[in-house]
Amino acid sequence: MRTILVDAVDTFVIEGKGIYKPMFDLLQNYPNRKIILTNANDEQKVEFGLTSLPYELFTLKHNPDKTDPKYFESMLKHFNLKSRDVVYFEHNPEAVKSAQSVGITSYFYDPDKKDLKALKLFLDEKVK
Repeated sequence: MRTILVDAVDTFVIEGKGIYKPMFDLLQNYPNRKIILTNANDEQKVEFGLTSLPYELFTLKHNPDKTDPKYFESMLKHFNLKSRDVVYFEHNPEAVKSAQSVGITSYFYDPDKKDLKALKLFLDEKVK
C-alpha cells in the first residue's frame, strides 16, 4: 500500500484558516500512511499552522526546497521509502516536476479549483 504524500500550505492547510476539512475528510477514506510535505522553517510552521497536524510532517526548512529533486531524495531516504512506494499531490507545478524527476507518481492540485473529485480519482487509481 503506497504512502500518500500531501503538500502542506495551499493544499492541506489553507493559510489563515487551518486544515482544509473537505480534503482531510477525503484522505480519511484511505487507510494508507500520510505524510505532509513542506518547505517551512520553524517560524513558518507556526505561522502557517503546521504545528498540530493529524499526519506526520516533513520539512528540510528550505535547504533545499521541494523544487529541487534533492528534497524528495532526502525525504525518501529519511522514511526508508522508494519512489514506487509513494504518491504525491502538490499545488506548485515546479515541485510536481521535481518529484516526478525522481520517479514519484505526482498530481498537480489546483488550489483555486479545489477539485477533490479529480484528486479522489487520482488517489483511487494510484494508491493501491
